Amino acid sequence: MRPPFRKLLAFHHARHNRACVGLDPVTERLPESLRARHGDDLRALWRAFLFPVVECLAARAAAFKPNWAFFLAGGLDGMSALGELCNYLHQRAPEALLVLDMKVGDIQSTNQGYVRHAFDHLGADAVTVHPYLGSEALEPFLSRADRGVFVLGRTSNPGGAELQALEVSDGGAPEPLYLHLARRVAGPWNLHGNTGLVVGATTPEPLRRVRAVAPALPLLIPGVGAQGGDLDGTLRAAFSVEGAGPILVNQSSGILYADPGSAWLSAAERVYSTFDASLRAAG
Repeated sequence: MRPPFRKLLAFHHARHNRACVGLDPVTERLPESLRARHGDDLRALWRAFLFPVVECLAARAAAFKPNWAFFLAGGLDGMSALGELCNYLHQRAPEALLVLDMKVGDIQSTNQGYVRHAFDHLGADAVTVHPYLGSEALEPFLSRADRGVFVLGRTSNPGGAELQALEVSDGGAPEPLYLHLARRVAGPWNLHGNTGLVVGATTPEPLRRVRAVAPALPLLIPGVGAQGGDLDGTLRAAFSVEGAGPILVNQSSGILYADPGSAWLSAAERVYSTFDASLRAAG
């Protein structure tokens, strides 16, 4: 049985290990040599690409983050490949967090299905969820005290501010919706100490503001690499308060697709090493 989410997160936090590797397979971007070898066998192709990356980084990465939608796009073969990948991660990277990037959130009865799929069938240590339906709807996730729930807060996409930055008031001074949400995720939603927030690296000032209202909250930070997030600014914001909580900083395509040719694995390792060294240097 894998250690609970909080224990794994604390393990990496104590060692300044913050690198999260996104696993987002896009067949058209895979090396031509692999595509020629495996043809239309999607499961074999994705195994040949993703498994070596996991094997190479298993003892070094704090977390791996398969993005559910990329596997869903592969149909039944894609979902079978996701199951195989999760099993492989359990075997080869037992100390790394398996964060399933689902971005789901529905009424309670529907969320029960997502919970069983992510936690019971795939063995994910944590998932990403939408907060729009409120904590009552998210209760099936939040009640799993041994698993983590990263709630989407201030996302890395350019249009995220359209709703997330709207000014709201709950009887006090108006503040952006993402800050109001951060207070709730760190407070009444966190009855089991298993919640965290997704805050993008492309928005370091909102990240700093989140830290001011939720200093101890675990953060999952996407947007470094291809999305153009400023890593130095992100780290300064993430550690802008004393005793700041743990972070996982994700990079996906910048690692996976660092080289389109036969040197793809060594290139992935090289990019990861630079990324990891920068994260550890933050102290």
